[in-house]
Amino acid sequence: MTESHIGHERMERMLEELEGRNLLGELIQMRDEQRKLQEKAVWLIKGKELPWEINQLGKMRWYMHPRLKTPCINTLTIYVQEIPPGGRSGRMHHPGNQVMYIQEGEGYTALDGEKYYWGKGDVVQLPLRVKGVVVQHFNTSADKSARFIACEPNTFDSVGVDRGCGWEILENAPEFRK
Repeated sequence: MTESHIGHERMERMLEELEGRNLLGELIQMRDEQRKLQEKAVWLIKGKELPWEINQLGKMRWYMHPRLKTPCINTLTIYVQEIPPGGRSGRMHHPGNQVMYIQEGEGYTALDGEKYYWGKGDVVQLPLRVKGVVVQHFNTSADKSARFIACEPNTFDSVGVDRGCGWEILENAPEFRK
């Protein structure tokens, strides 16, 4: 079957999906499930107890993530990233709309090919752009790690992981191993 973006086949699939369902009832069920989760939700996240992971972007510790259902709210994505002395993060294509607070260190962020230097106590804002931004972070210190906390709205579920512009890892961080 050929995929159609405007044709009858798509509407038929939607009608099949709706067949025999009570969508209001499903919303009420969803509400009840969310209420049960809230009863057990984490209100205080102890960062020192969270694990670090090494991924394509580097060393990260996740506080709030779209797939974590235990925090009491799920409207933000928050992580801490640490870049080793003289190191760099992975490079990615990203929608933007992210704020980073520099906790430790000094370096710069390459945003669409331009360098923006930062240091401890600074805030870096990745602008929201229709076509996204290409971003990579660099630690310019030869002997101290750089660390920042990043926060952005959790739009992964509402508009998809691509978030309208595409989201791709363009270059892995050096410490990442498959």
